[in-house]
Amino acid sequence: MPPPAPPPTVAVLAFDRMSPFELGCVVEIFGLPRPELGVPWYDLKVCAETAGPLRAVGGFTLHAEHGLDTLASAGTVIVPGVADVRGPVSAPLVAALRQAHERGARMVSICSGAFALAAAGLLDGREATTHWKYAPLLRERFPTVQVNPSVLYVDGGDVLTSAGSAAGLDLLLHLIRADHGPGVANAVARRLVIPPHREGGQAQYVEAAVTPVGGDDAVSRAMSWALAHLAHPITVADLARAASLSERSFIRHFKRQTGTSPLRWVIAQRIAASLPLLESTAAPVEEVGAAVGFESPVTFRHHFTRAMHTTPSAYRRTFTTPRTGTPEEAPRSR
Repeated sequence: MPPPAPPPTVAVLAFDRMSPFELGCVVEIFGLPRPELGVPWYDLKVCAETAGPLRAVGGFTLHAEHGLDTLASAGTVIVPGVADVRGPVSAPLVAALRQAHERGARMVSICSGAFALAAAGLLDGREATTHWKYAPLLRERFPTVQVNPSVLYVDGGDVLTSAGSAAGLDLLLHLIRADHGPGVANAVARRLVIPPHREGGQAQYVEAAVTPVGGDDAVSRAMSWALAHLAHPITVADLARAASLSERSFIRHFKRQTGTSPLRWVIAQRIAASLPLLESTAAPVEEVGAAVGFESPVTFRHHFTRAMHTTPSAYRRTFTTPRTGTPEEAPRSR
């Protein structure tokens, strides 16, 4: 009888001045033995560029037992972040990442770790994500990367990227689901007391607010007028009138100043205005949509889902803490 195959090796990068959360997520999921699941589990290796203690955010140090040679030979390589999103990635790390990828390793990043994969050229021409606050910088530094700041993770087959911090858990569970099926992934999620799959994307976690308007130029005047009348029907003609411009001139000036069309901007402001109502009131979704100017519940749900990658009801369930009673006692709208 042939000996059992060795467990698949997962290598995770540790580095000086790292935040321990993302590393801890990888260790929790891949480093703990799970014999009760009845499947061959993973052999986790924590790797670093240099020997010696590594400082972690929070005032403690850790020591990685393995180097970049182990990382380059692993079956799955996880980069949980970089020390500086604006700084260069070291040549030895770039070489190790490229070597692992050329060998056929599954390459994974969490949060700012996408910058390391991009520096190694592994995201060229690919769709990828990172924490929403880093997305503009990733796009600026690596223009060949197709940055999608709205999703929790992107599965590109051999290269996978996730959004910030806790979204790494979503991607790690996705890896287990791909390796062992949904039953095992669900069991791990239950042990972690997290959902096996979250609705929506990271767009719902972006700091959203109605756009502040300053200045007294024509476009700013129209914006201020629109924000004061969000609950009412608003047309381009209305906005142009508030700006004292012809419709054609107003559209041209608005596009140049904001990078979008007037009506798309109005829709974005209505969605932003709906968020605190969903978070802090029990008003039915239909009333929330009407209060911010959507002509029908269907229109509100359509635009909300398109922008936030989740429904208004799902957003409310995520961000509302009932003031009294249990969640079941709070009214819900669908």
